[in-house]
Amino acid sequence: MTADDEKLVKHISENIGYFIAYEDLFSSWLSKGDDFDVSDVRDALSNFDANIEPTYKKLFENIFKTLQSGLSKLGETSTKQTKSIKALLKLIKRIPMDGKQDYDVLGFIYEYLISMFAANAGKKAGEFYTPHEVSVLMSEIVANHLKDREHIKIYDPTSGSGSLLINIGASMAQYIEGENKIDYYAQELKENTYNLTRMNLVMRGINPANINVRNGDTLEDDWPFFETDENKDETYSLVKVDAVVSNPPYSQKWDPKNKEFDPRFKEFGVAPKAKADYAFLLHELYHLEDDGIMTIVLPHGVLFRGGEEEKIRETLIERNHIEAIIGLPANIFFGTSIPTIIMVLKRTRTDADVLIIDASKNMRRSAKIINYVQETFVK
Repeated sequence: MTADDEKLVKHISENIGYFIAYEDLFSSWLSKGDDFDVSDVRDALSNFDANIEPTYKKLFENIFKTLQSGLSKLGETSTKQTKSIKALLKLIKRIPMDGKQDYDVLGFIYEYLISMFAANAGKKAGEFYTPHEVSVLMSEIVANHLKDREHIKIYDPTSGSGSLLINIGASMAQYIEGENKIDYYAQELKENTYNLTRMNLVMRGINPANINVRNGDTLEDDWPFFETDENKDETYSLVKVDAVVSNPPYSQKWDPKNKEFDPRFKEFGVAPKAKADYAFLLHELYHLEDDGIMTIVLPHGVLFRGGEEEKIRETLIERNHIEAIIGLPANIFFGTSIPTIIMVLKRTRTDADVLIIDASKNMRRSAKIINYVQETFVK
């Protein structure tokens, strides 16, 4: 490698966080024809990890770990694996990349594949996917509140595929001029799903300096923000954001021991160990700026269950944090048939009314994504 080559690698890495060599590009794989082999993919993934800019190591390190470990599942031998990948490359080749489309082509395909995977994933689908229509509704509510801001911070503490954050960015684009005006914060418990968050944010061309992600337990570790797990007590610094949006796992068990002293919960109460719904809600409210807004999807039961939840609910109402409750229809979230709601909250409100909307009979699935993908790629 010449000195000029080294300068180019450094320039690219410093700007986008990584560098991909020519031989590791998709076009280079296609040009190999019959000489292409699964080892080309393995080498490219290894080279990617080696060429990550140190500043963005947290964002990109092991981002393809799921793919690396999954290659062996494409076939028992390298020959079978190569055959499977070649078929995939031919399919990907059909994706238009000329930038002439007036929509996010890769985003549409990504959304379709995730939704199809979720549809076949059973009960655990809700851990990483929020139906597009619900995501857009939540994002538009947030964007309307923040439309006069020049720079915003948004946060999803149970980020899944990252689609909620992406849709807020898309909704805010109609109001915010210029680039790099949105800082994204995301935390996700499961590593494979955390990788989905990272890939989804990176593939949309978001500046890596605007992406803050972490693989961790939101209820146990109050992040954002601390630098590392090893020194979190010394480096913790509360980050307040303009908007929080989330679709946390419904009625999840958690450990409330000693949480009554946690600043996130001490003013409202601690959610019961069998149902962490209000624990997620209070974590999000804690990180919200006084003039911010949050939207969260919750099971219908949070509106009427008793015990600790009733006390938390009463305090939220007494302190005037609940802006609106939107009732959603049953059977719209993969893996569960229960009815759900979107709750809209603010730290500071100018009136005491709570808007309640029954949208359970006024919602229909958009066919735009499915139709696009099927018409383009499915014969």
